Amino acid sequence: MASGAAGRATLGLTKPAAIEIPQVSFSAKEIDFAEWKGDLLAIAVSESDMSKDEDLKFLNSILKRLDGQLNGLLSDASIEEDFKGKNGQSMVLRFPGFGFRRLGLFGLSQSATSVAATHRDIGEAIAAVAKAAQASSAAIVLASTNGVSEEFKLTAASAISIGIVLGLHEDNRYKSESKKPYLKSVDIIGLGFGPELDNKLKYSNAVSSGIIFARELVNSPANVLTPAVLAEEASKVASVYNDVFTAKVLDAEQCTELKMGSYLGVAAASSNPPHFIHLCYKPPSGDVKTKLAIVGKGLTFDSGGYNIKTGPGCLIDKMKFDMGGSAAAFGAAKVIGQIKPPGVEVHFIVAACENMISGTGMRPGDILTASNGKTIEVTNTDAEGRLTLADALVYACDQGVEKIVDLATLTGACIVALGSSIAGIFTPSDELAKEITAAALLTGEKFWRLPLEDSYWESMKSSAADMVNSGGRQGGAILAALFLKQFVNEKVQWMHIDVAGPVWNDKKSTATGFGVSTLVEWVLKNSS
Repeated sequence: MASGAAGRATLGLTKPAAIEIPQVSFSAKEIDFAEWKGDLLAIAVSESDMSKDEDLKFLNSILKRLDGQLNGLLSDASIEEDFKGKNGQSMVLRFPGFGFRRLGLFGLSQSATSVAATHRDIGEAIAAVAKAAQASSAAIVLASTNGVSEEFKLTAASAISIGIVLGLHEDNRYKSESKKPYLKSVDIIGLGFGPELDNKLKYSNAVSSGIIFARELVNSPANVLTPAVLAEEASKVASVYNDVFTAKVLDAEQCTELKMGSYLGVAAASSNPPHFIHLCYKPPSGDVKTKLAIVGKGLTFDSGGYNIKTGPGCLIDKMKFDMGGSAAAFGAAKVIGQIKPPGVEVHFIVAACENMISGTGMRPGDILTASNGKTIEVTNTDAEGRLTLADALVYACDQGVEKIVDLATLTGACIVALGSSIAGIFTPSDELAKEITAAALLTGEKFWRLPLEDSYWESMKSSAADMVNSGGRQGGAILAALFLKQFVNEKVQWMHIDVAGPVWNDKKSTATGFGVSTLVEWVLKNSS
């Protein structure tokens, strides 16, 4: 993120350093792997690839040949290191005097349902070893490619390249010193070559840049990434790809004219004013056959308001990630701007603001009026994301779109239900559920469809208004989805995705960029 002046936060005098996305050149080659020269030769192996005969010789032809070249050292080392090719296992050996300085074996899951997820993991593992070894060149070979389809090869090569770039990326913008990755070139051997694969690798490069952009948005602290700065970053995407994008940012006054009382109620307590962001993608040529909207929750910080987040597990220190839905939307926009799919118009919509505490803020018991005229009794100021999304969804429907997907770090209940790596999806449309599920199969991101149980709506009814904004703990993620449904035109196919779990990686304490790649695949599926 560059440092423009408009609306820049000054709190703490913190400015992010500029960091370049790792620039790695990927080449698909059909060459003899044993002749390859460079820093790191990586072999992806499954448990069955590691099988040996009674003389402890590898049965797999690639491993057998390497072991012969190394006078049996590979077989000996795999026994000593107890390397069995299990998912997540790796073994790296140093071989001075050979064409490759290091040889790495990386375990490849055989049971994984997603080719993309498994091979992206392999890419990330290779990146970690390349970083530690300060390798500038690497090659990757799959030990077994017999009988696999061309589609498998394309998907595997693409996922490996995305995994390597994401594995190399370290968000050090807020550290006084940072290292640059050394890895510059990667040869993908044995997965084919030619224009189709080259185009796929170009596409993967665009996807990586979108995921990294989303990660950096989420990682940015709330004193740097204010609603104004989020609007600025989104507008930059539109200006870079101005042949296909236009940007519109509405201020509080314009939102008042559009009667967005629900969104403005949340924004009222903050000294950082709200910014309602609308990017519109139109293809460079040809007719538009389908109009889509991607709506992202954009709370750049969520204190909980008067129902302030307190106690263990409240995650108040992590609430910079409460704009993870908007980061996925704008990350996808960055990719769409690069690949320019035909036949589809896409609206990226985010009602950005902060949920703070002040004398001007909304109180529990207040009644807000949304832009579709529905009234909401605020029973919990910490159920604020749905209040901002309500007006964003009404606005999206007004753009004349046929399908809407919204993404939001909406409920802790969804994390309780599905854990930290699976997003919950809610939709009355089986067709839309199939579209997103098919897109996710290609990307390896995990989604699970949860029910929109209409009978639960009883607990969301208010005696003073049309509805309350929070209906208790049981089925909390479902109640939130049912709330959003009140603001979507019945003629529009709509899906809500709760990304509260997978948007953040606790182990690495960093954002994941979740949702970007699946959104892009979904747009492509709708492109002619």
